[in-house]
Amino acid sequence: MIHHINAERLTIARVEEILEKGYKLALSEDAKERINRCREYLDKKMEDAGRPIYGVTTGFGSLCNISVDKENLSQLQKNLMMSHACGTGARVPSEIVKLMLLLKVQSLSYGHSGVQLVTVERLIEMFNNDIIPVVYEQGSLGASGDLSPLAHMSLPLIGLGHVEIDGKVVESAEMMDKWGWEPIKLCSKEGLALLNGTQFMSAYGVYSLIKAQKLSRWADHIGAMSLDAYDGRLEPFEHNVHAIRPHDGQISTARNIRELLEGSEIAKQPKKHVQDPYSFRCIPQVHGASKDTIAYVASVIETEINSATDNPTVFPETDEVISAGNFHGQPIALPMDFLAIAVAELGNISERRIYKIISGTRNLPNFLVANPGLNSGFMIPQYTAASIVSQSKGLCWPASCDSIPSSQGQEDHVSMGSNAATKLWKVVQNTERILAIELMNAAQALEFRRPLHSSKAVEALFEAYRKVVPFVSNDTVMYPHIAASVKFLNENEPAC
Repeated sequence: MIHHINAERLTIARVEEILEKGYKLALSEDAKERINRCREYLDKKMEDAGRPIYGVTTGFGSLCNISVDKENLSQLQKNLMMSHACGTGARVPSEIVKLMLLLKVQSLSYGHSGVQLVTVERLIEMFNNDIIPVVYEQGSLGASGDLSPLAHMSLPLIGLGHVEIDGKVVESAEMMDKWGWEPIKLCSKEGLALLNGTQFMSAYGVYSLIKAQKLSRWADHIGAMSLDAYDGRLEPFEHNVHAIRPHDGQISTARNIRELLEGSEIAKQPKKHVQDPYSFRCIPQVHGASKDTIAYVASVIETEINSATDNPTVFPETDEVISAGNFHGQPIALPMDFLAIAVAELGNISERRIYKIISGTRNLPNFLVANPGLNSGFMIPQYTAASIVSQSKGLCWPASCDSIPSSQGQEDHVSMGSNAATKLWKVVQNTERILAIELMNAAQALEFRRPLHSSKAVEALFEAYRKVVPFVSNDTVMYPHIAASVKFLNENEPAC
């Protein structure tokens, strides 16, 4: 299957499909024409301009006033790529680097960047053959584009840096020998076009959104199981309650819970308690607010990944080369910080439900074991969840409210969007682990309601989950069960 770049608008769902189904990339004919036309225009412009053009015939950043001789323009771009590859820290996950390649190709395909067609096609070949550049997590300020990580992503084009092939990291020169490739000879502006842009931030944002959407669905399913296992009331989920406060996410969450618990024998039992704690009663309001945030952030990120974000911007149609700031990450830095808060809240409320389920109330045993005292049961998984929640709260401090000037003050306001992006990804992973622990607790608690059964939907989830994580009668080593629960959420989709 082939996805034709620039033939259709990228959406979060389409990116997920491309990655999951192993689509290959190819440029549309329109994209090829745009790329070639822009490159031809830029070459002609350099001959006729009569003035320096930033990044094309000049140095970079605060060196923008220093002109470079024509014979050194290719070396200028190579030097840029080498000098900016200053990443450090952990390696970026391979699936996110592959997404960076896709998004960079998309951005270059609009014909406003001045790159050679061969350069874009080499990026496509790397994507299609799972040749994954080694990129590091730390190094971008998120304002002149993701300079450092995109430099690492681009080094293999000129035979430098390292790549991962079939799980093995090798030097790019070795990879080129194997594939019979020659290093790309960069033309003017190409290095800048490759390094400018928000593809590092955007890749993390897209990947986090894909995961966040799935976790939002899981949160409703797991929350429904917890609600029934805790003998919760269904009145707070009635439509009339939410129709008078009609936030989309709130209404859809309440509907989800009603549908998920339809037909539950436990829910039909008379209740002695008048109210449930907020972590159960306010699931529509809390989960719903996160849903609305996810939808908003998705709309912003989709605009970003369908944009040209390098500098200067080339407009052959109007005979303009404009040095501006489309590489600045602020438009997505703020939403990614917002998304981190929304996803963290799914974990925060989940941990509170865990705490209530193990508290020894509503005819559930202390810590969900038949013989507490001799057995600690599910005491410590709640500790683990609480620890993770606390870490996520720290990670939710917005990176986008910081700025540190760079490049001798030329780049005097930066977005720190790259830090927002990597923090977001950690929060997403944390929330997955918390929800996995809640599922482990909810399934355990549900068994203490027997012989009563929950709804068909909840019982189906229970049966699938019990195939990988058993009921715990007496104390056992717990971390494999947590790991299996995380894997279960990662590898399965909620039933509806």
